[in-house]
Amino acid sequence: MTGGEESSRSSAPITSSPSGEWSRRPRFRPIAGRGGVAAVLIALVIGASLLTIGDPALSRVAMISGVTLVLFLSEIVPPYATTLALVAAIPLVLGSAHADYRLAHVLSWAADPVLGLFFGGLALGAAASRHGIDRYVAGRALAFSHHRRRRLLAVVIVATAAMSMWISNIAAAALILAALRPHLHQGERTEPFRRALLVGVAMGANFGGMATPIGTGPNAIAIASLEAWTRVTFIQWMGFALPLTMGMLVLGYFLIARVYRVEGGYQPVDLDRTPLSGRGRGLVLLFACAIAAWISEPFHGVTAPVIGLAVAAVLFAGGWLQREDLGKLDWPVLLLIAGGIVLGRLIERSGLFENIARSAIVGDLPVALEVTTLVLVAALMGAVMSNTASAAILIPLALALGLPRSTAILVALGTSFGVLFTISSPPNAMAYGEGGLDARDLLRVGLPLMLIGCLLIGLTGPMVLSWIGIP
Repeated sequence: MTGGEESSRSSAPITSSPSGEWSRRPRFRPIAGRGGVAAVLIALVIGASLLTIGDPALSRVAMISGVTLVLFLSEIVPPYATTLALVAAIPLVLGSAHADYRLAHVLSWAADPVLGLFFGGLALGAAASRHGIDRYVAGRALAFSHHRRRRLLAVVIVATAAMSMWISNIAAAALILAALRPHLHQGERTEPFRRALLVGVAMGANFGGMATPIGTGPNAIAIASLEAWTRVTFIQWMGFALPLTMGMLVLGYFLIARVYRVEGGYQPVDLDRTPLSGRGRGLVLLFACAIAAWISEPFHGVTAPVIGLAVAAVLFAGGWLQREDLGKLDWPVLLLIAGGIVLGRLIERSGLFENIARSAIVGDLPVALEVTTLVLVAALMGAVMSNTASAAILIPLALALGLPRSTAILVALGTSFGVLFTISSPPNAMAYGEGGLDARDLLRVGLPLMLIGCLLIGLTGPMVLSWIGIP
């Protein structure tokens, strides 16, 4: 935010609805003050400089992408307003260059299946809150922490990561955020411990998906790309990725605890200790069925977004959610994620990052440096566009460059390290949507984790993979 820690969003009122739900009303400052003027000037300079690229269409894509990233990062306007501006700018600036940049195509980019999955995750979170499951789970988590802040932070990170290994990181983050919500709404919205918990949820959800082949889309792309040469088993993948995930979670925990000075105890939250109602127990059963359906996707073939939409339909049709609950879902965050998807599709369709990736990798570099560079490029691409799309672009590139075939796995994992921005992943956007965070919170934790992770797997990954039988 442009106003430092005491932003207008930080001071937004938190009110309770009649049903006990918490309503968050973030407000943004208009473009004013030195911070806003500086951000606008930076955007204009970036846009003007990128117009000098030789290819006119590519220069316009670079200009739109650069200005959009500045607006997303500076937050001088609400992120959902940036999304709307991006959707309007693409056909205005590029529509005459190619039919793919006209409004109908741009809107089809935004209609990504991940939004269906995200909607299902939001619906699960809303239902959990409505029927007291969040308070039920939170009471036990808070009791386990014995009112120690560091212990609660560790519980949050580990629980989110463990769920993300087997189910969508969107659903995992939604459930943990719902469980934490009674605690998150106690005290000031910019209180450091509150922000530490939100960043912990985001990092746990992002890194948890690396541990299993089904944890995230790029993992499956990497395994499929190697089928012609070798079969990567479930155990082999976890033998490499699970220790890496655990190491990143431990590192993330200590970094978050240090950045936000997490120490001491916290005031107990006055939670309702009554047992779950019959409807609540039925909702828990529905949760379990949804998790089982997500885990067993390879067997029944129904994709995770379809399952997410079906779960949302059951929640509304079965009476767990009512008509008024639809308006309480976080539609601005949905628009934020859609903006990230559209920006990623624009970069992907134009070939902008593919050109950057090819020029960034020089054939006479040592193999370890080429692999590390490619992993870092994968992380940067994953930070601003779809992880799956990034892997789909870079894995064939890695194999075409003659790098070790195991580089495909490293590239897939590298995309999961792109956790820098609010638009980098749905869990980041969800944590941001709770209020109290700004773009710098994710950046100052995500940047060192990204650099350390990329260097670690880039320099040592091929050797470790060869030890477990993946050349």
